[in-house]
Amino acid sequence: MSFAVGVMAAMYLCGGVSGAHLNPAVSFSFCLLGRLQWRQLPFYSFSQILGAYVASAVVFLQYYDAILEFGRGNLTVTGPTETASIFATYPSEYLSLESGFFDQVVGTATLLLCILPLDDRLNSPAPKGLVPPLVGLVVLGISMAMSSNCGAAINPARDLGPRLFTLTAGWGTEVFTAYRHWWWVPVVAPMLGSVLGSCLYLTFIQWHLPDPQGGPSPDAASRTKIQDPSAPAPRSDSESIAMPSWDP
Repeated sequence: MSFAVGVMAAMYLCGGVSGAHLNPAVSFSFCLLGRLQWRQLPFYSFSQILGAYVASAVVFLQYYDAILEFGRGNLTVTGPTETASIFATYPSEYLSLESGFFDQVVGTATLLLCILPLDDRLNSPAPKGLVPPLVGLVVLGISMAMSSNCGAAINPARDLGPRLFTLTAGWGTEVFTAYRHWWWVPVVAPMLGSVLGSCLYLTFIQWHLPDPQGGPSPDAASRTKIQDPSAPAPRSDSESIAMPSWDP
């Protein structure tokens, strides 16, 4: 629940400045769809990871005494008193890397399938002011349904930023080596999941929507095709997902 509220609050706070993607997988999807310029992707991703790192530092300072009390004075990654999972995600004991990878691909694809229609003018877009709580509900639903395997990261920044913080705050390099070097799964798999979700939405939904004038749209594919990385992104406010639009 707290993650969903955090997503909603962040979207209301930052939507007018950046569109409040909050997630490199979402930004990557928007680049593929031509809603964000490719040259902006590194800056978005870095800012998202940095934000997650700083947020982890705030949580650590706020709950420092409680963390040390539970860990009996130690900062550990595995075992009955581990506290690293407060910050980054780790798999359940039964989960294989392959199953965890699939879990993250499906979770992120589901996220994109749910949020892309919210500001698609050819579909049934939500009022701008309602997009943040709707996205928060999507995140809440995915978290409740898909957390048991490996925490439902569905966001490389949400996992990598806190993992880097735990590396520097005293948990050590085990945060990257534990569970058969699990760390790369919640970084790579969501990016692939965003591609899958975007392609599914384009192929089975957006290309079949009628144009605003009525009737089937013969050029729908040309309006929504995957963008060439070398081509400039269109400057359409209506194509920005969520929040008060901004002009890249």
